Amino acid sequence: MMGFGRYKISNLKIVRNKQNWKDIDFVIWIVPFILVHLSCLLIASTQRNLGIADWYQHAIIAYLGSLIVYILAQVPLQDLRKYIIPIYFFTILTLLYVNFSGTSALGAQRWLSFAGLYVQPSEFAKLILILALASILDRKRFSGLSHLIKPFLVSFLPWILVFIQPDLGTSLVFGAILLGMLYWSGMPYEWAFIVFATLVTGLLSYLYKFGLFIWIPIIGFLSYKSLPNPKKFLTLFSIFFHSLIAKITPWFWETVLRDYQRDRLIIFLDPSQDPLGGGYHMLQSKIGIGSGGLIGSGLMQGQLTKLKFIPEQHTDFIFSALGEETGFIGTLLVIFLFFILVFRLIKIAFDARTDFESLVVIGIASMFIFQIMVNIFMTIGLGPVTGIPLPFMSYGRTALFVNFISLGLCLSVSRRGQSIRKNL
Repeated sequence: MMGFGRYKISNLKIVRNKQNWKDIDFVIWIVPFILVHLSCLLIASTQRNLGIADWYQHAIIAYLGSLIVYILAQVPLQDLRKYIIPIYFFTILTLLYVNFSGTSALGAQRWLSFAGLYVQPSEFAKLILILALASILDRKRFSGLSHLIKPFLVSFLPWILVFIQPDLGTSLVFGAILLGMLYWSGMPYEWAFIVFATLVTGLLSYLYKFGLFIWIPIIGFLSYKSLPNPKKFLTLFSIFFHSLIAKITPWFWETVLRDYQRDRLIIFLDPSQDPLGGGYHMLQSKIGIGSGGLIGSGLMQGQLTKLKFIPEQHTDFIFSALGEETGFIGTLLVIFLFFILVFRLIKIAFDARTDFESLVVIGIASMFIFQIMVNIFMTIGLGPVTGIPLPFMSYGRTALFVNFISLGLCLSVSRRGQSIRKNL
């Protein structure tokens, strides 16, 4: 994984190899190819009879992204490290600009407009954060909590700027990326649990306050057992931090979260509370998926999809169109394709030449895993509506383009890992 040794390259250059095609990782090419083309059919189905044809834009971005994948595959990832810091701060500036002068739609201010094209900087910010964290965590060995300060600070800036747009879904992706990369870099899983447990603390403080009298002592005990010296100080700090979370969560719920964000979380627990309002998407999505049965109604034949029962189905709820038109077998096939892709990315991370390359790939894998799980859970009613797209399938030009750039970086790591194994 991280032990094949390191190398140094002085100038950015294109790696020329007479056996380029032999080094191509066809899983990374074929799986997105299948997902994108299936998605084009589903997008066309959701928009039939409306005079809209977003499917061809989806295809154009995919083919352009494939070209970017091929180009990036030739570039050694190590050579990009010198550009990470300036690109990171440029990304922060673009997120600041979006919050002041960005284009608004659907109650959020997330886009920049260039010559009629709309770009969502928060999508690029996910990839830039992965590169920045990989550079920070490279060679890091966790011997104290102080090693968490820099990764958390680097993650906090884009997170807060995206959260206040407001974009709760993308801000959650930042957290998944951070935890995945911290764990891969060697952070003890007990530390990850103590951090992740703040979500439980927040829920208890709002739903069942008496549970805190049992929960916080448990956190204190786990902290004392797992945290390094000085144990007493860090245990007290952990207890204080969880107590602070418990104190501010009700204020955060009432003051910081928007009304529609609170409604999404409440209606997730019982969509029937508002079947024609906030719970409409979730209820109709479940009906659509269930109506597909085993083999579905057939591509371009879904009646609920045709009659537009689910608004914006071509974006966040594309999985419901898949369920209706291809049935259980089609959804299972797509989930299997995602599994193959993620499994291959983890294998690439294991075989990477350097810690930096391995961390970049695992950050991208963490991003994909979280988005796939949250989107599918959302459409089948096992999670709240968050607005997180399904990679390679949901319509969204910036998100799709960033997904292909991510694959290009992974393919670069894969090709270099293969060349090392051949020379051993």
